[in-house]
Amino acid sequence: MTLIAGALAILAAAFVKGAVAFGFPLVATPLLALVVGVKTAVAVSIIPNIVMDCVQLVRRGQALGTVRRLFSLIAFSMVGMWLGTHLLAVMPGRVATLVLGVFLLAFAAISAFGLTLRVSPAWERWLSPPVGLVAGVLGGLTNVPGTPMVLYFVALGMDKYEFVRAVAVTFIVAKVVQLGAVTWYGLLDLHLLVVSLGFTVVALAGFAVGLRLQDWLPARAFNRAVLAFLFGIGVWLVVRGL
Repeated sequence: MTLIAGALAILAAAFVKGAVAFGFPLVATPLLALVVGVKTAVAVSIIPNIVMDCVQLVRRGQALGTVRRLFSLIAFSMVGMWLGTHLLAVMPGRVATLVLGVFLLAFAAISAFGLTLRVSPAWERWLSPPVGLVAGVLGGLTNVPGTPMVLYFVALGMDKYEFVRAVAVTFIVAKVVQLGAVTWYGLLDLHLLVVSLGFTVVALAGFAVGLRLQDWLPARAFNRAVLAFLFGIGVWLVVRGL
C-alpha cells in the first residue's frame, strides 16, 4: 500500500514537471513524506528527477551555451547542495521551508500586481554565485534547489526554451551532487535505491503526458503557468513550515 501511494505521488509530481519544466521535488517530497517520512522522500525522488531533466535537456539541445552562461551559478550550487544535505542529516528543514515559502509568495504577489522583477545582464555575473549557493543549501535541506533558481531565471527574462534548458542543466548538476551526498550520509541504502529506480519508470509516464501540455502552451501562457505554480508552492511551503 505504501508503494502504491508513493507511486501515485511520483506520477502526479512528474506530470507537473513535464507541464512547467520544474516542480517535481516540490510536489513529490511533501506527498511522499506523508507515507515514508521526509528524509526517505528526499532520497527516493532524486534519481527520477535526474532522469527527467536529462530527457528535458536532450529535447531542447544547445546545452553547452547554457552551461557557459550559468557556470558560476552551477559551481556554487554544488557547494551549497553538499552543505544543505549535511544540514538535512542533522536538523529539520522547517525554518528553511518557511523562509522559502514566504519568498515565493512575495515574488508571486509582486508579479500579480504587474511589477516584473528583472536582473540586468550587467549584474548576472555577480548575482549568479550567491544565488547558486543559496539555492544549493536550500535544495540540500528541503529538496527544492530549483525554486530560487527558477525565480532567478524568470528575473533574467529568459525565453521559454532557454528557461527549460537552464532548469534542466542546473537541476541535473544539483541532483547528481545531492545523490552523492545522501549516499555519503547514509540516507539512501540499497533497498531505497531499488524503490527509487522503480519510481523512475512511473515518473517517466507522468512526465511524458506533462510534456505534451508544455509543448502546447504558448509562451505567454507558459509564463503565467510558472508564476501561478510558484504561488501555489509558496502557500504550501508556508503551511508546511508553520
